[in-house]
Amino acid sequence: MFGTLWAVQAALSYLRAQGSGHIINVSSLLGLAAYPTTGGYSATKAAVEGLSDSLTQEVAPFGIKVTVVEPGPFGTEFNSSSAYSAPLTAYDDFREAVNASFATLPNPDPAGVGPALLKVVDTDTPPSRIFFGTFPLQVVPQVYAERVKGWQEWAELSAAAEAGSA
Repeated sequence: MFGTLWAVQAALSYLRAQGSGHIINVSSLLGLAAYPTTGGYSATKAAVEGLSDSLTQEVAPFGIKVTVVEPGPFGTEFNSSSAYSAPLTAYDDFREAVNASFATLPNPDPAGVGPALLKVVDTDTPPSRIFFGTFPLQVVPQVYAERVKGWQEWAELSAAAEAGSA
């Protein structure tokens, strides 16, 4: 998250001066839908999501566009090291089960990512968000539907908290 923030800060003065530009921030499906054993990684990607949402609004008056790329699983070494901290033995069985479920996910070749990024930056009306891969579109709508349902189910208490009558 901090690397993304610092790179954006370094580029913004140049982009503002030229009156245009396009910032691509890379998040993840895991920034929208956390899975067990990826809490730290998911938290950093959720931070990139929030940063990008705010940044989009802040830099639009300067002619700068922002796109957040939200890839699903790809054939990289992601699952072997980058998302995990030192494992605790208390979670060995659970972690093994989660890793087994991850092994069933699609594993597309990442070679298509570069050309896809170029298409995003070459368009006049780039998306503010884009999934890379098909798996996120299978997961995220369900996650968001469950969140909306929960918010609606608790709307009365939410209003009572605002009114001071909870």
